[in-house]
Amino acid sequence: MRKVALLFAAFWVLSASAAQPKDTLDGRYFRLFAPVTFYHNVANKSLSIQPDSAGQDPVADAIDEALLHIYLNRPDLVNTTESELQKTGNIRKDVDQPIKNQVKLVEKVESPVIDTPDDVPTTILVQKPDFWTKKGDGYLQFMQNYVSGNWYKGGESNYSMVGSLTLEANYDNRNKWKWDNKLEMKLGFLRSRTDSIHKFKSNEDLIRLTSKVGLQAAKNWYYTLQVLAYSQFTQGLKSNDRNVYSDFMSPFNLNFGLGMDYKLATKDKKWSGTVNLSPLAINYRYVDRLSLATDNGLKEGKHSLVDFGSQLTADVSWKINDVITWKSRLYAFTSYKRTEIEWENTFALRVSKYISANLFLFPRFDDTGKKDDDLGYLQFKEYSSVGFSYAF
Repeated sequence: MRKVALLFAAFWVLSASAAQPKDTLDGRYFRLFAPVTFYHNVANKSLSIQPDSAGQDPVADAIDEALLHIYLNRPDLVNTTESELQKTGNIRKDVDQPIKNQVKLVEKVESPVIDTPDDVPTTILVQKPDFWTKKGDGYLQFMQNYVSGNWYKGGESNYSMVGSLTLEANYDNRNKWKWDNKLEMKLGFLRSRTDSIHKFKSNEDLIRLTSKVGLQAAKNWYYTLQVLAYSQFTQGLKSNDRNVYSDFMSPFNLNFGLGMDYKLATKDKKWSGTVNLSPLAINYRYVDRLSLATDNGLKEGKHSLVDFGSQLTADVSWKINDVITWKSRLYAFTSYKRTEIEWENTFALRVSKYISANLFLFPRFDDTGKKDDDLGYLQFKEYSSVGFSYAF
């Protein structure tokens, strides 16, 4: 009933004052929207015998009639009285007068004004994206071994040093094409007191370039043409032996492989690398020293050999934890007459930012050379070292 009475009174009042100017706000309406209060003048006006107490202000009379209706029919809705309000503070007396908005006119603007800078740039700089990723790492490590002359198990003292540098430049345009290039250089020397012929001889020697161009076939698969070339820096010697067992460009291998390349990358980034399968492969081998031709599968007096076959290469890295990393490379080529398999494993232990220790294990199978009485065509190489390392 309260809402009906208030809405009825508001409707009647608004209808009666529709003709008033729209730029005024009438403060007399506040009692309709404030909490229901018992005002003294409402009862006084209805009970007054003075004829001039009503009819002077139609808006005020309508509001008073609505409030009186509530007082008589729904006294439970009345929250407070005018006397209680006066105890908390004075009631404004100027709410009976309409509040007029003071509007001040300014000069009319005929058209919108847009602020523009004095100097507007007329050239646009477009930066071409760089699709190349370059990185590298290297280390220089040492190893010293001393054995006294009366050591019960025998052996000999030696000093060794090995240095390595790996450079990579990879292109990926994020639109199916990629081109990966990797250059590996490794050289180490060994000095042994029991070697009376050679003051130093190499114990690690490698120059290897791997380059492959790929066109994306699926998410992680690429049609790939791979080129692999490798040789060594210096002569390969043995203790107290004047023979040369290998040399620069003796041998030199150049491989072309056409096939598929799979890019390996796990979500946690612990595993990464590539696996290349080349069903169609060509291996070109060149030996500059004719004396080493037969040791490298060539006919006597020949410098070169061309084989057709299949090839597999895999280059994988596993970050075991924040300290230990395992890098593995597998290479296998077969002409279906001869087979060559190499499996290089490097376990790197990072002591600090610039200090690391390496364990290198390298089993190899090659049936083009001479067969050993103990190991047959299997060969094995191992060393461990500690020293400086740096990645960029």
